[in-house]
Amino acid sequence: MSDTIRLHESWRTPLADQFAAPPMQALKGFLEAEKAAGKRIFPKGAEYFRALDLTPLDQVKAVILGQDPYHGEGQAHGLCFSVRPGVRTPPSLRNIYKEMQADLGIAPAGHGFLEHWARQGVLLLNSVLTVEMGRAASHQGKGWEGFTDAIVRLVAQQREPVVFLLWGAYAQRKAGFVDQDRHLVIKSAHPSPLSAHNGFLGSRPFSRANAFLEAKGRGAIDWALPPVDPLSR
Repeated sequence: MSDTIRLHESWRTPLADQFAAPPMQALKGFLEAEKAAGKRIFPKGAEYFRALDLTPLDQVKAVILGQDPYHGEGQAHGLCFSVRPGVRTPPSLRNIYKEMQADLGIAPAGHGFLEHWARQGVLLLNSVLTVEMGRAASHQGKGWEGFTDAIVRLVAQQREPVVFLLWGAYAQRKAGFVDQDRHLVIKSAHPSPLSAHNGFLGSRPFSRANAFLEAKGRGAIDWALPPVDPLSR
């Protein structure tokens, strides 16, 4: 897998042992077998590590943790909560936009494409990086979780302070080891329609993140998403 992957060079050496380890080799075999059996896997192979390609390790300012890629046609492209231009904005992301408007006064974007965040240092990382079309959570327990745990640990070990936005119990467990004396950990309910009213809405994560980053001399994140051409990707 490591010979053909696309990710920023800053991650390659720190993750080399992970790529060579038996769990990732087994995962590679699993994915190859699934494709050979004619199953459609999302996102496409070149985008498995899109979050790591767009956001270099030493430039991570904030981490948002998701669980699995979207499993619908044309949605997943390697960034948690994000969808391609021209794809309907999913319900959880609509709630994220709703909170962003209440928190920062930013009107909801007309799309769900979050690369603008990733290019500014927001690591949009799913715990599991692939899924079979139409089968939610189908690749859980296949080896991705240990790999993405290692990514979270690498970020937490960086010298510069980082904001961890942990939405929901799953993300909070995954990053439960993060040193809250060095980093800002913002915990709330998940933005899903099933739980957003239980503490996500009203949590003001965006202004809190920016206040922390500015206080630490790292610069605020521009959360406002520019328009995109739905035919550009």
